[in-house]
Amino acid sequence: MQYTRLGNTGLKVSRLCLGAMTFGFKFRNIGAVGQDDANIMVKKAYEFGINFFDTADMYSFGQSEEILGNALKELNAPREKFVIATKVRSPLSEEAMKGTGDINNVGLSRKHIMEACNNSLKRLKTDYIDLYQVHGWDSSCEMEETLEALNDLVRQGKVLYPGVSNWSARHIMKALYLAKAKNFSRFVSLQAYYSLAGRDLEHELLPLCNEEGLGVLPWSPLSGGFLTGKYTRQNPKPAGARRSEFNFPPIDERSYDAIDVLSEIAKHKNISIPQASLAWLLAQKGVTSVIIGANKMSQLEDNLKSLEVSMTNEEITKLSDTTKPKKLYPQWMIEWQNERRSLNPDELNMN
Repeated sequence: MQYTRLGNTGLKVSRLCLGAMTFGFKFRNIGAVGQDDANIMVKKAYEFGINFFDTADMYSFGQSEEILGNALKELNAPREKFVIATKVRSPLSEEAMKGTGDINNVGLSRKHIMEACNNSLKRLKTDYIDLYQVHGWDSSCEMEETLEALNDLVRQGKVLYPGVSNWSARHIMKALYLAKAKNFSRFVSLQAYYSLAGRDLEHELLPLCNEEGLGVLPWSPLSGGFLTGKYTRQNPKPAGARRSEFNFPPIDERSYDAIDVLSEIAKHKNISIPQASLAWLLAQKGVTSVIIGANKMSQLEDNLKSLEVSMTNEEITKLSDTTKPKKLYPQWMIEWQNERRSLNPDELNMN
């Protein structure tokens, strides 16, 4: 296993993180793993060298956290061996999801963050959470209230590091400077959608994270199963596949070009298409740890082997070119204006 720092912190995490979104049975058609199977998966990941485990309080309304907590306890290993990440923001009941009743059981208010953290600690069977991430933007709550609550949890020792997920670049930048001005604990990482079929992150968020020292934790690195090879132009909706019922995250037509090249490279290297997809993502600058999930052991074992895949620069470039995002303003203007500024002064033609 390879390990790296989480952003600018001294915390070392494995390049692959086991995501527990599939643990439990109350999360769309994704939750499909019970306690016994989760125990086996967590043990397999741990024995492979994974020390990083990610979940969220909303996954199956807390069931995922509970199952992950039990599975980690089952290993009978010291708590310091694990880096546990979870999230707060999303509705934690059917009523809260509908916006009727239970109105405070959602969001990033001080009340909800404090109560949600205490409940997550109980379900995870731990005294502290290594990485506590806000799971999305809350338009009804002042940012300062959210950051102060997270800071208090760090001061209380219940949280070691705060992180962010699914926020815009402008909101993250505002939070970083507000934390600096108020002497709050700052976000150390961004968990965001990033894959060969979903590269919006490269417009603003990835450069921001690289400049400000935030770790990048891609979720859905296989684009909801699209980058497994099941989906083709000839068969865009295979029966029984996850996307047939929950078509998320969105993809565009160029993603099929990526599948074509992935198939070619996978065949040449005698590896699976998911392994090639994950290897491409692991090679991207700024990516800290890729969150892999599985609903069966065979999927987990296949994904783990992605760390053994070595890709040439030519192969990475060939894959990148299939879904290369068009530069948006002002990025193309900034690059155009600074083309010659990046040259060595001795190379400039001063005539």
